[in-house]
Amino acid sequence: MSEKAYKSCLSTRYASQEMQYIFSQHYKITSYRKLWIYLAKSQKELGSNITDKQIAEMEKNVDKIDYEDLKVEESKTRHEVYANINIFAKLCPASKGIIHSGATSCFVTDNTDLIIIKEGLNIVLARLVAVIKELSAFALNYCSLPTLGFTHLQPAQLTTVGKRATLWIHDLMMDERNLSTCLKNLKFRGIKGTTGTQASFLDKFNGDHDKVKKLDNLVTIMAGFTESYSVTGQTYSRKVDLDVISALSSLGASIHKICTDLRLLASMKEVEEPFEQTQIGSSAMPYKRNPMRSERCCSLSRHLITLHSNAANTFANQWMERTLDDSANRRITISESFLTTDACLLTLLNISQGLIVYPKVIESHIEQELPFMATENILSAMEMAGIDRQECHEKLRILSHEASNQVKQYGKKNDLIERIKLDSYFKPIINQLHLLMDPKSFTGRAAKQVVEFYDEDIKPLLKRYHEQLKRTSVAVNLSI
Repeated sequence: MSEKAYKSCLSTRYASQEMQYIFSQHYKITSYRKLWIYLAKSQKELGSNITDKQIAEMEKNVDKIDYEDLKVEESKTRHEVYANINIFAKLCPASKGIIHSGATSCFVTDNTDLIIIKEGLNIVLARLVAVIKELSAFALNYCSLPTLGFTHLQPAQLTTVGKRATLWIHDLMMDERNLSTCLKNLKFRGIKGTTGTQASFLDKFNGDHDKVKKLDNLVTIMAGFTESYSVTGQTYSRKVDLDVISALSSLGASIHKICTDLRLLASMKEVEEPFEQTQIGSSAMPYKRNPMRSERCCSLSRHLITLHSNAANTFANQWMERTLDDSANRRITISESFLTTDACLLTLLNISQGLIVYPKVIESHIEQELPFMATENILSAMEMAGIDRQECHEKLRILSHEASNQVKQYGKKNDLIERIKLDSYFKPIINQLHLLMDPKSFTGRAAKQVVEFYDEDIKPLLKRYHEQLKRTSVAVNLSI
């Protein structure tokens, strides 16, 4: 393609060759031809006058594609499928009369789309579970490291670095469930005819309904599916596309949330995505270590989220047995949904394999806030020592406000604990302060929750995807 022509950045920068291939012209056209072969083989098996020589001729020419010839033919016919029939017939003169016999265009276009969607879901699921695996290792490694929890983006009760990662994993596991359900429920269009009634095939088999059903089943099995949809119009229901793209879009929302958290943590210098030795963070500011991978994920996933509305509107506007205003939209929406998801997951996998944690920074942030959080523990300890609770509460309130004023007005460190130590009122619990201030005493069951979540939920999932995980690799273009 000329450098003066538009190229999608999904192809040139972000998506994998593996995902790009299943949306390529080669994959589509060879799938059309294979479907015509499946149809011919099935018709022959059921008694149609088709020879082994004709089938062999078609099989021999599946990969012989003259794209320029095809382009010229389509410009004349203004019909993609008819142009492909003519070009294939030129290559297979002995088979010319049986190619596409009894079928409508959607026999090849819709069935090919379903083949592509099936392949795409398998790729996405393998990548998604690979991310879950990496984040799980991270969560287990940091399951006990205390860190500030945040509600309203304000410091709240402590959690652990690993526990926070389980929140990300939990959402991704919901996405795995949604996508694997789509894959499980995905069926083949099969041979349904012009309006879904199978009338042309019923004519070919002289009214034999059983042969028509058998034909549908044979083609379905040859194409790698176990079932076809019981009823369709001319097309399979675009609700199928909507279900799949909804699940991909939902995954996009999960990725955006995870990478937004990582960007915030990077700003706080607590957790950082991988940063290569020669990587440039900014052309103007040499010190910058921008979280560009996470930013890329957020950028692409926002696009993925918006594609849901395209699928919903396309489905909603399918009149009666079908209308062609779905075609151009689906060419863009289905391919971009999968390519964008692929790009997001590849980048997130790269991130999750190299996350860097800075415990000392985390510790310093805890030290700024822990004195305030410890007041509840101090209050309880004083009460246990026989001190009046309400009186103690007032004492702590006054000292907390004084310490807060030092932080906010003068930029000084939080000195609440020093104030408590200097006040003889708190003498009964001074010897306990170091225990009352241990960050690990504020994290509850966080560490245990991480281990339990891994053992009970994550480990069984990883076991199911054992073979796919062995084949998953990462190849990420690190430029913006």
